[in-house]
Amino acid sequence: MTRLLAAEYAASSAELIERLERNISKVLRGKPEAVRHAVISLIGRGHLLIEDVPGVGKTTLARAVAASIGGTFHRIQFTSDLLPSDIIGVSILDPKTAQFEFKPGAIFANVVLADEINRTTPRTQSALLEAMNDAQVSVDGRTYRLDPPFMVIATQNPEEHYGTYPLPESQMDRFMVRIRLDYPSAEDEKRLLLEAPGSASEALSHISPVLLAQDVITLQQAADRVRLSPELAEYIVVVARETRRSPFLTLGVSPRGELAWRNVARAAALADGRDFILPDDLKAVALPALAHRLVLAHQSDSTGRAREEAERALTEILGRIPVPG
Repeated sequence: MTRLLAAEYAASSAELIERLERNISKVLRGKPEAVRHAVISLIGRGHLLIEDVPGVGKTTLARAVAASIGGTFHRIQFTSDLLPSDIIGVSILDPKTAQFEFKPGAIFANVVLADEINRTTPRTQSALLEAMNDAQVSVDGRTYRLDPPFMVIATQNPEEHYGTYPLPESQMDRFMVRIRLDYPSAEDEKRLLLEAPGSASEALSHISPVLLAQDVITLQQAADRVRLSPELAEYIVVVARETRRSPFLTLGVSPRGELAWRNVARAAALADGRDFILPDDLKAVALPALAHRLVLAHQSDSTGRAREEAERALTEILGRIPVPG
């Protein structure tokens, strides 16, 4: 593809992404940054972790993403008695044929909401690892592919610890982006109170697809072609290696994290109509793409506080490493 055609293709891709963001924003008002991060996670073939208190729109965001691309949607309410087979599926003996028949679990959807993911046991949490990493599940020696596009949107409350199981580092590293929605503005809260009862859920039920699943796949392929210069690749490596040397951290950014950072920046550049990454693209998505992969050198008594301290440590590193001009 020539440079001119690539630029024109990037511009048309940005129009599709903007259309998707506008549609999601119809039901999640006042959260353009959260909507942007959800969309670029989808375009970057990644998964999204939302850490926030209940009642701020986490489920609404996940449902709106699925509805806007005309994709299938499954919600899994994670509880302590949830089993891996409830997620990935199980083989059942058919008495008529005397053969085992695979019954797909809830993971078989384009968008899967893993609600309160930290309320289930590590064994059940681990059932998501293969699906999130390879878009497939293995049951009884057979492998089943998940139809693209595939995205897991997980939620957890960072302030509540009773009856929860912290996500292990291997699980956190599978999420491309972590965000928080925060409370809406006072004006948006007032508007919400003045709306007719059930209007929010009604608006969600009437949201129409603005893209098809194949359009999302095309956008993902376009993001793959967004160029990263050797200088910015070097910058990514330097930042990642610095996190591994930091005295404040026991675990830094992995190579998977470096790839995720690049992929998120690619999707962000495409959303802005460019077929190349700028330093500002990397800086803008660094915290949501990297901070959740870091482990502090000292134990924190709060998931929310640990998140803030990890973000501060990363911000300090980003602040002293020069960005290529």
